[in-house]
Order: sequence, then structure tokens, then C-alpha cells
Amino acid sequence: MITVTNVGLRYGDRKLFDEVNIKFTPGNCYGLIGANGAGKSTFLKILSGEIEAQSGDVHITPGERLAVLKQNHFEYEEQEVLQTVIMGHARLYEVMKEKDAIYMKADFTDEDGIKAAELEGEFAELNGWEAESEAAILLKGLGITDELHMKKMAELTGSEKVKVLLAQALFGKPDILLLDEPTNHLDLRAIQWLEEFLINFENTVIVVSHDRHFLNKVCTHMADLDFGKIQLYVGNYDFWYESSQLALKMAQEQNKKKEEKIKELQNFVARFSANASKSKQATSRKKLLDKISLDDIRPSTRKYPYVNFGIDREIGNDLLFVENLSKTIDGEKVLDNVSFTVNKGDKIAFVGKNEQAVTALFKILMGEMEADSGTFKWGVTTSQAYFPKDNSIYFENNELNLVDWLRQYSPVDQSESFLRGFLGRMLFSGEEVLKKAKVLSGGEKVRCMLSKMMLSGSNVLLLDDPTNHLDLESITALNNGLMTYKGSLLFTSHDHQFVQTIANRIIEITPKGLLDKQATYDEFLEDESLQKQREALYQ
Repeated sequence: MITVTNVGLRYGDRKLFDEVNIKFTPGNCYGLIGANGAGKSTFLKILSGEIEAQSGDVHITPGERLAVLKQNHFEYEEQEVLQTVIMGHARLYEVMKEKDAIYMKADFTDEDGIKAAELEGEFAELNGWEAESEAAILLKGLGITDELHMKKMAELTGSEKVKVLLAQALFGKPDILLLDEPTNHLDLRAIQWLEEFLINFENTVIVVSHDRHFLNKVCTHMADLDFGKIQLYVGNYDFWYESSQLALKMAQEQNKKKEEKIKELQNFVARFSANASKSKQATSRKKLLDKISLDDIRPSTRKYPYVNFGIDREIGNDLLFVENLSKTIDGEKVLDNVSFTVNKGDKIAFVGKNEQAVTALFKILMGEMEADSGTFKWGVTTSQAYFPKDNSIYFENNELNLVDWLRQYSPVDQSESFLRGFLGRMLFSGEEVLKKAKVLSGGEKVRCMLSKMMLSGSNVLLLDDPTNHLDLESITALNNGLMTYKGSLLFTSHDHQFVQTIANRIIEITPKGLLDKQATYDEFLEDESLQKQREALYQ
């Protein structure tokens, strides 16, 4: 168990935490949520002892071991992969090294024999004889194959190092597990494996993630960091979001009869309880939801940007024809005779292991890159707006304030009042609209790019990983805006829920061709015939 009592932390004039009181208990997985900059990662560092709070204290039950997902991917460059994982249990690794050092001594004494026997006993108690096999199982589950286990960390790719550090945190069944963005750089199979691991993990987990699907799968509680306080809620992210929105709606409708409010909230809780799946984690969540009182459901104080893409012109039937597009970048053929047709109403998610392939395709379609061969043709009724993966060209060394920056992309109304109002709906209020474009954070730049796209009135949107740098509130708002969009979409995203709720067609770009299916993302992933085709195309 980990107990936080009256914890406070201030940076200069900025108060991050103020008298935070919360208890994290075994058997539960807590999703720590909050706006960008609210202090989620800092709070995890306080829990781990990496940062000391200015007031209050953090108490961990004596004898319990805490493990943290390390963020420095170059910390273990000279260590072997398997050893790096075992180092996640510091005391076990220390015993192993000390024991081996004694056995290597040329002048082995009686005292050495006694010490070695003590270490052997502790080694067995710590399950040391199973350490290498457990580490290997974790690595294989995350996609690190046997031939990599004895290599040095320096020989691995960036994404492979991330997986090894994740295995390190999971190793040895820690009593408390702190995970900061554990799905970053993980492929789909690794994420699914991690979800199952955490669902069956019986100790305490505290996780920060922008992946709503992941939070929904693994979390029993949401710990909402807002205004320097942390409020605990039972349920996963969807339950927290929908219940807080419902409570906000109820609060705004003061004249609504109390009995109607109670009935609506009761139906809401019952619906979520009934939908709990059969997994251990969801069953636990169902029991907790059954105990919720109506007073536990409160409005959220968080603000969501207003994302709404209108279209200036109805789209025709001829939308986009792509025929035999090929492109080689730095000696690698990322697109090989790619052909497909986009139809009216299509919302296509492009997926695949090579992100560079989708980025190259979108750049070619928007005229920012030339194909080596092949053709494409947009329909005459189409107008396109593009969200590039790298938006730096729009902001670097740009001295314009946000009002003037957005004015460049407002074809109809360029008045100050309209632009300020538009920026206000995207959470740029007051003096913030006078900030220069060049000093914006990653999330602020994304909101500006989305504003630019909304003003265009385009009937086709191309979005290359738009959820990067966004907080959960902005991701949710963008998700909802694209679900109701009347035009056609071509997009890619690492956010499972984003793809699942928006796309009605999936195209996977493989080294040997396309997998193209009119389906939701989950249907696409669960199609056994496509699984066999996928294996053949990646061989």
C-alpha cells in the first residue's frame, strides 16, 4: 500500500500540488489523469522518491518493493538485455553479483563459505533460480526474441530498448508498479500483452497514459489531478468521462426534477456495470461500480476544446484514385505499387509497422513529395486539409501572435473578435492569444493546426498522427469532432479508441501490398483470414 498525506509542491509562483491526500491499495490499477502540465509525471517521481515534496509525506508499507518504468533509454548501454531486466529487482541483482564475486575468489575462506550460504538462502527466497526464465518470458511477451537476450542494450533499436525497460519494471512481481506512458513506442501486440499482464497483476499499479483504450482495459480507478488536488473515482476512463459529463449536464439543468436525475444516474451506473467484461480487472470494477452512490458522481472542472469540422461544399462520388504509387526513401522502398480508391463517406485509418510509409503517402497526396512512379487523382468536388506529422514549418521563428497567425487561414472573417472567439473555443483565452507562434508547446501547436483545418471548410481531411502531444481532453474532443464530420477522412493514429470509433475502413500498408477491409479496427484485427494474409505479406 502507498499512502500520500498532505503532499505539496511548488515551482516558483506555480503551485503543482497542495495538500494531496490519497491512498493506493493492492489489487487496483489507478489511471492518473490530468491536463498537460498538471504534474502527472512529477507526482509519480514524488511517489518513487526521485523528487522530494516540499510538504507532507509518502508512506509505503514496510517490506514492499516499488518498481518504476525508467525513462532514460540509454542508461544500460553496456549491460546485456537479460541482465538489464533482472536489474529491475535491485536486491536480487545485488545478491547475484555478490554471490558470483565470492565464488570467483582464488583464496576462498571459511568466512566466504558462510557468507555464500547466507546469500544462497536469500537468493532462493527472492526466487533467484527462476529469474532468468521469468525475464525471458517477459521479454518474449513484449516481442524481444531469444536471439536478442544476450546482446548489449547498445545494439538494440530505440523501440526495443523501451520494451526491455518495461520488462525491467514488471520483473519480479513488484508490490507497487509506477508506469509513465508505458504504451509509447509499443506495437499493437506488445500493448495487448501488457494489457493482459496488468489485468492479471494482483498488486498496486499507478499509470499515466494518453491511450484511452489502454486506460479502459486495465484501470479500476481514475485519479484525477486538477487544481493541485487529486480526486479518486471508481471505474475506467470512459466511466469517469461519461459520468462527469452527465453530472455537468444535470448541474446545468437546475429545474430538472430530482427524481429524474437520480433515475438517469442510476441507469448510467447500471449500464456500465452490466457491460463489464469477464476479465479479472473488469469483474473487480463491476463490484466497485455496484457500490457507487450518486454523490460519488460529480461534474468535471476540466475544459474541453470545441472541435467541429464543417464542410463548405458537398462532396461528389469521384473522390480519390491512387494507382501504382511507389516511393523509396534512404534506400528503403516504403511504398510499392500502392493502389486504392477512396469512396464517398469513407473514413479510412491507415495502419502498419512502417509509419514512414503513411507519412510518405500523405505527403505525395498533398503535393509535398513526388512519387517515384504511379499516379493519383483527386475528384473535382474535393477540397483537402492536411495535418502533417511535423508541423514545425508553421511555427519556427514565427513572430506572429496567435490572432495574426490564425488570420492567415481565415478565408471569410478576419476580424479580431471572430478570431479571438475561435481561439477561445480552442482554449486560448485572454492574453494567451497574444503569445507568439514560435513559443507554443507541442499541444498548443496541434490545437492551432486543428483550428487552421476547421477554418478551411474542406470536405476531405488527411491527418497524420494528430493525437501526438494532446492531452486526454483534447484527444476526446478531436475524437468526437471527427466522428460527426460529414466529409471523408484519411488518417493514422496510435490511439486504439480513436481509430476504433472513427474509422469505417482500414488499410494496412505492408512491404508486399495492402490489406484493405471495410470494417471497424477491432473487426479488422479479429479477422482470422486477414491474419493469415498479414503473416504472408510481412515474411
